[in-house]
Amino acid sequence: MNDLKARTAAGLLALLVCAAVPAQTGPQKLPSIRLNAGIHNIQAEVAQSPDERSTGLMFRKEMGPNEGMLFAFEQPAQQCFWMKNTLLPLSIAFIADDGSIVNIDHMKPQTLESHCSVKPVRFVLEMNEGWFDKRGIKPGAKLRGGPFGS
Repeated sequence: MNDLKARTAAGLLALLVCAAVPAQTGPQKLPSIRLNAGIHNIQAEVAQSPDERSTGLMFRKEMGPNEGMLFAFEQPAQQCFWMKNTLLPLSIAFIADDGSIVNIDHMKPQTLESHCSVKPVRFVLEMNEGWFDKRGIKPGAKLRGGPFGS
């Protein structure tokens, strides 16, 4: 009898957990900040929590020309990103605490290919594909605003 009660309680707990955590089916909308890359303005949504970071720009069908998402982590580490459920082609910049861009990569939509920072960083910025190239922004350039100061 105790085994039946334990299995029933475990089943109810699993049902409650599933009901409390809805499946992500659409894009998330997060608070944003303004960043600058030289004369170029960026309006970046900020993904800070593990859930916000893991969802990122998934399911987004469009993004404005100067919009992006800044991922903020608690500690510097090698950060790696992939594009499962992400519909837009993106460019990704891995950013040091002082706002300097460490490396930039290009990511194809809906792939599991990993894109990683070449050294430990706490910040990652995703923009529409080619955004950095079109503006001549390369590794070593510095971002301002938000966590990078004015």
